[in-house]
Amino acid sequence: MVFSYRDLDVWQNSMNLVEAVYKTTADFPVEEKYGLSSQIRRCAVSVPSNIAEGFMRKSTKEYIQFLYISLGSLGELDTQLEISNRLKYISNQGSLNNQTLIIRKQLYGLVKSLKNKL
Repeated sequence: MVFSYRDLDVWQNSMNLVEAVYKTTADFPVEEKYGLSSQIRRCAVSVPSNIAEGFMRKSTKEYIQFLYISLGSLGELDTQLEISNRLKYISNQGSLNNQTLIIRKQLYGLVKSLKNKL
């Protein structure tokens, strides 16, 4: 049974993604500190944050809306990781892509499950 957003696999996996993103962006060029690196980190942090915020809302419809925001942030993160790869800032994009794919599937599954309860 789920008592907290912390019990959700999707929240736990997205927290792991945040850690991986922070470790990866730590090696970015100094000139990207306030640019791409910062934007990537904000997108990554947005995913579990919106899962948690939505979970704490009063209605299922609000919860679903926050899950869609998480999905949007995940798409933005995926794009920025591709940019970083093309600029040769990262070499482990495959691992990060796998994590984002798993989280995307989990989010869509959660949305579907919640919609079935409406």
